[in-house]
Amino acid sequence: MFSNLHLIGFGDGGWGWALLQGAGVTISIALATLPFGLALGLAIALMARSGKPVARWFATVYTTVFRGIPELLTLYIFYFGVQILVQRGLEGIGIKGFSIHPFVAGMVALGIVLAAFSSEVWVGALNSIHKGQREAGAALGLSKAQIFRLVVLPQLMRVALPGLGNNWMVLLKETSLVSVITLQDIMFIAQRGSSNTKEPLLFFATAAMIYLAFSLVSWWFFERLERRSNRGHAAFGGQTR
Repeated sequence: MFSNLHLIGFGDGGWGWALLQGAGVTISIALATLPFGLALGLAIALMARSGKPVARWFATVYTTVFRGIPELLTLYIFYFGVQILVQRGLEGIGIKGFSIHPFVAGMVALGIVLAAFSSEVWVGALNSIHKGQREAGAALGLSKAQIFRLVVLPQLMRVALPGLGNNWMVLLKETSLVSVITLQDIMFIAQRGSSNTKEPLLFFATAAMIYLAFSLVSWWFFERLERRSNRGHAAFGGQTR
């Protein structure tokens, strides 16, 4: 393996640039999925704590389904199943040639799964904020939207941050699934390089090191973010109620 390190280099015959581009696709789809999945997860969490039975029922069904089925199956259902349904619907009104880009399909499918898992984090964080915080905001004349944005959300992010960091780490690894729908991420390039050069250990070990590097940088970033978000909280003795 060590005698063939030039295969992952940037010279002639090397796959270095392709691997670098694959790494860019991996981090791009993870970053695109994160806000979508977290925002949807927060919406599901708010439904789970809603006073309306239908909203609570929907949140329960959603989290049960998408936490219970494999992420790869969710990706297949959206990329192939939903695409076929939309194609047939559009053909019925005379529109042909519709297709979902693999990047969009991957982002939506992974975001749906991320929402199911992050909603549990959001619910736990919401439960930790005493209702007196909202009552104090209402006493100041703030609207419900202002109370959530100015009072609840800053505290919510601090409490939820460790769990959301774990969700990000899982998402980062799950992006490898998009290679099965021909999106040219790290795993896609590693598989193609392995097949063309007959050096699977070299290419898959390189892919593993890239994922590990992403994870270490993410761990460092979230640790600093958690430390920063807890500075004011620690200064007031950790009082949240």
